[in-house]
Amino acid sequence: MTDLEPIQAFYGPSSPWAYLGAERLYGLADRHACPLILRPIRVIQENGGVPLRTRPQPRQDYHALELARWSHHLGITLNLRPKYYPCQTIEIAAGAIIAAQRAGLDARAFSFAVQRALWSEERDIADQETLRELARATIGETGAKLIAKRLPTEIRLMWESNLAEAQRIGIFGTPTYVYRGELFWGQDRLAFLERAVAKTRGEKT
Repeated sequence: MTDLEPIQAFYGPSSPWAYLGAERLYGLADRHACPLILRPIRVIQENGGVPLRTRPQPRQDYHALELARWSHHLGITLNLRPKYYPCQTIEIAAGAIIAAQRAGLDARAFSFAVQRALWSEERDIADQETLRELARATIGETGAKLIAKRLPTEIRLMWESNLAEAQRIGIFGTPTYVYRGELFWGQDRLAFLERAVAKTRGEKT
């Protein structure tokens, strides 16, 4: 396995679809020994992304129907109307994920804990103390100290870089997985992503 180009996961920490796909994404990366970079973003409206609560009601209703179907199919608990969604802000959580990854901590575990807190535990991921509790449980006190309402300059620059790169390459919704320049939008495209990763490693699919 000589090709070590990473999978880049562009996703909103508050995206239910990113939550439903997270564990399978992690498993995919581990199976193929493929580096994985988490790149938290918001919906890229500049490219046509539409925040859920601004969509016409029939689209919102069908969105809930599909979430229920996938939640049942995958066996993942998910509240269709979580108490703290839409979030007041996702920047604090996104910044913490970026900071954890930059520090070499288990950003995957922390990120999934944040997603699960919102979508199955009725917790507020815009609340700093909630995020600190999640960090302590997954990446320890060092991780808890990374939680900051005002993002440090270097973390803010990385957050803004994620958004700029997502806009540049045509991402509009989350999650979008990028591998070798190819975009895979949605957790239901993970099988296609895995085929692409396996192919570059000369593995049978």
